[in-house]
Amino acid sequence: MTSFLFANVYKDRRVFVTGHTGFKGSWLCQWLLKLGAEVHGYALDPQSHETLYDSLELSDRIASDTRGDIRDLPKLCSAIGLVQPEIVLHLAAQPLVRLSFDIPVDTFQINVLGTVNLLESIRTLDLPCSCVIVTTDKCYENREWLHSYREEDAMGGYDPYSASKGCAELVTSAYRRSYFQDLSKQRIASARAGNVIGGGDWAKDRIVPDIFRAIFAGNPVPVRNKQATRPWQHVLEPISGYLWLAACLHERKLSSFPTESLTSGFNFGPSLSSNRTVAQIVEAILEHVDGTWVDQSDPNAPHEASKLNLAIDKAFHMLEWMPTWDFAETIRQTVDWYRINKASGLAQPITNSQIDAYESLYMARLNNAVTPCAKTSKKTATT
Repeated sequence: MTSFLFANVYKDRRVFVTGHTGFKGSWLCQWLLKLGAEVHGYALDPQSHETLYDSLELSDRIASDTRGDIRDLPKLCSAIGLVQPEIVLHLAAQPLVRLSFDIPVDTFQINVLGTVNLLESIRTLDLPCSCVIVTTDKCYENREWLHSYREEDAMGGYDPYSASKGCAELVTSAYRRSYFQDLSKQRIASARAGNVIGGGDWAKDRIVPDIFRAIFAGNPVPVRNKQATRPWQHVLEPISGYLWLAACLHERKLSSFPTESLTSGFNFGPSLSSNRTVAQIVEAILEHVDGTWVDQSDPNAPHEASKLNLAIDKAFHMLEWMPTWDFAETIRQTVDWYRINKASGLAQPITNSQIDAYESLYMARLNNAVTPCAKTSKKTATT
């Protein structure tokens, strides 16, 4: 099933992942290992709240685990040079909006200069390499539109985090046009997604970790900015997008579109029905577990966008990617992970079972689709 899903692209491939010790990085590494990839990681030690990486025992299972700062160009360049990766997935970042107000310099250095360093390191590679730079949906200049943002919309950012990610997109575009025009060597794309939820996330100032910290402690859930609307998606959704994008960059036969059109930015988001307010996601989770919530809105809190949606038709048509779990299933899978993990203390079984469930439903939907994209996928996967 797994090999069929990504046309066996990742089996025995050398894949270099930055930020592999974080929440999304841990889920990504777990999936890559199931795909048969030779996974190499580069990141700082996990922070105190980042327990998923150790729970999955990934340091004992990946090919190499280099601990280093993405701002350290010589060390990063050396690590990439030793691995000579065929595929690079760049997730290392300072990922929190509210924290970026407290550490703006670090945020810009990590998210902007870190991207520069990653691209500089790739320039030194002797072998062909496909690279996906992961940014965020917040890279767009947010005008609080009711309609969704498309890949050609302007970059921007009100807060340091959002602005740093907009800058990372501009850096990626500049490097691509300046240094990576020979597509027989390096192929560079970027991926934009946000509002990711799922088991194993314990970050500060994220609503789902806040919910389960409060529930497990027997406290009411503190909710700020309850009217903010977000396109909530399970962590496996954007990761599947990153994997499809990298696979299509690496194996040109997977897409009917020319490679130069794939070396660009792509949005990965849920269907519009998953756009819910913060209050709605809290109430949806509390339908599955006992608990209450309390409004802790602060009129003096740092600015956060109230509306943000992504258009995903480019990814659908060019990569044959589609969201798989609707809002209700996303909530159910997330709650199940926290509940089962708390009861068993074992992260690997529930994580693997959720990856398997996601793959099964994705392939069932793809096989039942009637679009030209779906027909191409089925033909390609059997060749």
